Amino acid sequence: QVQLVESGGGSVQAGGSLRLSCAASGRTFSEYAMGWFRQVPGKEREFLASIGRGGTYTDYADSVKGRFTISRDNAKNTMSLQMNSLKPEDTAVYYCAASSLYSRWANDYDYWGRGTQVTVSS
Repeated sequence: QVQLVESGGGSVQAGGSLRLSCAASGRTFSEYAMGWFRQVPGKEREFLASIGRGGTYTDYADSVKGRFTISRDNAKNTMSLQMNSLKPEDTAVYYCAASSLYSRWANDYDYWGRGTQVTVSS
């Protein structure tokens, strides 16, 4: 079992930045690839970024490439998502997730946090 807790959400104006964090506890954090997803009401959960176990490999959705940066610190059991140049359409609940696979697909992720709200105003 892995427990995940997101933090760092909030409200920001368009063009601003936020940094989300995901703290993990339970099984060995470095055994899992990690990902960030977001969801708005009435829509499916959207992949944003993933990072491999060692942090070398990263993957981004086109919608956030160049604006968001995923990173992890295995010594601290944490993962982050630096979000720059935020847009109103980035407004959503943001989730971190852990997977035994390095994947873009939500169904491949075994453990999920409860989410943190990000609101971007124009």
